[in-house]
Amino acid sequence: MNLDEIRGKAVWEIKGARNAEELEAVRVKYLGRKSELTGVLRSLKNLPLPERKERSVLANALKRELTGLLQERAREFSTVRGARVDVTRPGERLRVGHLHPLSLMYRRVRDIFSSMNFSVVDGPEIETDYYNFEALNMPADHPARDLWDTFWLADGRLLRTHTSPVQVRYMETHEPPFQIIVPGRVYRYEATDASHEYNFYQVEGLMVGEDVSFAHLKYVIETFLRRLFGTGVAFRFRPSYFPFTEPSVEVDIRRTGKGTSSKWLELMGAGMVHRNVFDAARYNPRDIQGFAFGVGLDRLAMIQYHIPDIRLFYSGDLRFTRQF
Repeated sequence: MNLDEIRGKAVWEIKGARNAEELEAVRVKYLGRKSELTGVLRSLKNLPLPERKERSVLANALKRELTGLLQERAREFSTVRGARVDVTRPGERLRVGHLHPLSLMYRRVRDIFSSMNFSVVDGPEIETDYYNFEALNMPADHPARDLWDTFWLADGRLLRTHTSPVQVRYMETHEPPFQIIVPGRVYRYEATDASHEYNFYQVEGLMVGEDVSFAHLKYVIETFLRRLFGTGVAFRFRPSYFPFTEPSVEVDIRRTGKGTSSKWLELMGAGMVHRNVFDAARYNPRDIQGFAFGVGLDRLAMIQYHIPDIRLFYSGDLRFTRQF
């Protein structure tokens, strides 16, 4: 190997060394006692005098160049090594992840209802027309379907517009008495603004038994909201209409205390389960009765954390999430 080839390979390996140990191996390979450059220097005595002088100058120049490069790289590693063991240097703060405010609210709601002996149930987000509408007392061409702007799929199924279909699925496979909540994502084909999104989260509840009454409904809802928002909450139950409950009510709340508004806020819908829903689940409505309610998880989080725009939940902006 001639001097140019030795120089090219040595310089490339010196620059490519990743630590002091690799650099020392390069030094031994090219400047050690058994290296090719040392072999070139030792072989000079066998050359004619004119050629010996010329080759000696070139070989020694290469040796000095490689020695300088090795020392420079060694200083770089020495500086890095010294910095790593500098005990006076402030430590680097580790960035810790944050739970999303919707996750925080879900956990809080789940814990409150679990303490009241409610089970948490899940179901599919892609639903059939039967479970999303017909089993909930909304047959084809029923005007109440206009209340839910629906994403329809090519195979005739749809993205569920509420989590109520899970209630029917649960009743088909379970016998009363029971009490469940159904949290999950739902979808509506509508324009987005500060209070509307095309996808959001709901929590629906269902209690079924022989003696379940409207009094139980009021107690469960008021207990849940007081534990969530505190004791300074006033309630108002207004008559309303939902196809799957009768009678039906809208639940409004008004929070009192520092930093709260005195206005009534429409929060959730509720009512006694319609007998046609029990018929679809193959229950005898003469033997049992129950109540159901539904509330937007996003709306609860907006109220609790004073968030003015629902679109912030889905913006992906870490500056928003890190506040929680």
